[in-house]
Amino acid sequence: MATARFAGSAFARWTGRGLVIALAMLGLVAADSPRTGSDYLFDDSHFHLTNYVQTGTDLHRYVQMMGHRIGRSALFGIPLQQTWDYANSGNYAPTYYLQSDAPLYYYSFTDAYIARVYQSLPQSERDRLDPMITGFDPADMYAVDHIRRVLTLFPGVFSGIGEFTIHKEFVSGKVCGVTASLTNPALDRILSLAAQAGLVVLIHNDIDMPFGKAGTQPVYLEDLKSLFRRHPDATIIWAHLGLGRVVHPTQSEATEDAAERSPAFRTIVEQMLKDPTLKHVDFDISWDEVAKYAVESPQSIERTAAVFNQYPDRFVFGTDVVAPTDASAQLRVYEMWKPIWKRLTPEASFKIRRGNYERIFDAARKRVRAWEAANLK
Repeated sequence: MATARFAGSAFARWTGRGLVIALAMLGLVAADSPRTGSDYLFDDSHFHLTNYVQTGTDLHRYVQMMGHRIGRSALFGIPLQQTWDYANSGNYAPTYYLQSDAPLYYYSFTDAYIARVYQSLPQSERDRLDPMITGFDPADMYAVDHIRRVLTLFPGVFSGIGEFTIHKEFVSGKVCGVTASLTNPALDRILSLAAQAGLVVLIHNDIDMPFGKAGTQPVYLEDLKSLFRRHPDATIIWAHLGLGRVVHPTQSEATEDAAERSPAFRTIVEQMLKDPTLKHVDFDISWDEVAKYAVESPQSIERTAAVFNQYPDRFVFGTDVVAPTDASAQLRVYEMWKPIWKRLTPEASFKIRRGNYERIFDAARKRVRAWEAANLK
C-alpha cells in the first residue's frame, strides 16, 4: 500500500524527467534505459579512481562507464600506499590494506596524478567530475602547505579535500608516523584553510572503536562534534556516517537483533541533524557496508527512510567504489538502497541521489576559483 500511495502521488505531480526517475525507482523501467543528461540515476560523491597501490581505472574509460546513468562524480585516489614488504608477504604483492601486515604510508603524488589525468579530458567531460586533494598527512602541521601547493600548481582543478582519514578500523594503526587525531592542531589548520578557500571537506572518522561495547557512548563522537563545531564556516561531509565493517550502528542494549540495532544510532544522527551548531555538516551514505545496515530489516528500512524524508537536504549518496573495471560495482551499491529509494518522496529521493551533490560542489567550484584568483600568483 505504501508503494502504491507513493506511485500515485509521484505520477500525479511528476511529468517528463520526473516520471522517468519515478518509474526507475519503482523498477518499472530498467536501470540502464536511455536517459537524457537531466535523467541520470545518481551523482557519486565518493569514488576512488585508484587503489592502495596507486593503480586503477583509466579516467577516459571511467567517463565512458558513467554513461547515461551516473551524472557527476567526485574524483580522488587513495592517499595511502600499501608497502610490499618481502619479509612479510614474500613474492605475494598485496594490493589492499587487509592483505598484509606491512605498514601504509602517505603517497602525495596521487594529487598530481589526479590533476594531470583530469586535465587530459575535454571540457565537457571535466564538467562531470570534481577532483579532490587527498595526498596529505592530517597529523602534519605542514599539510596545509601541501594543499596550497597543489592549488597553486593546478589552479582550476580541485573542488575539495578528501576522502582523508583520522580514525578508521584496521587502517589507522598501520599508517607510518604519528597517529592522526581529532584533537591535533594540524587538523584544525586543514579545516580552517578549507573554509577560507571554499574546499569541500570529505572526512572519514569512525564513530566508535572496532567492536565497541553495546550501550556505551561511541568513543569518537564527542571529539568529532567538537571538531565540526570549531569550523562552522567549512563545508563538511562526514563519510559513511562513521560506520564500517565492524563499527556498526550503536546498540541500545546488548543484542544482535537487527531490528533492535539501529534505534540508538538513529537517535545520535537525528540529534546531530537537529543541532544548529552542526548545520554545516552533511552525511555521506556511501559504501556497501553502510547500505547493508540500512536495509538489513524492515524496521531499519522504515527508520532510515523516515529520517531521509525528514532531512532530505543533509544526505549525499556515493558508492565508495575503488578502481572499478566497469560500472556494475557502482550500480550494485545504488541498487542496494532500492528498498529505501521506494519509500522516499520524489523530492527527497532526487536531493539525496543528485541535488545535494550538485548544490554542494557547484558552490565549491565557484568559491575555490574565486579564492585561487585572489590568493595565487
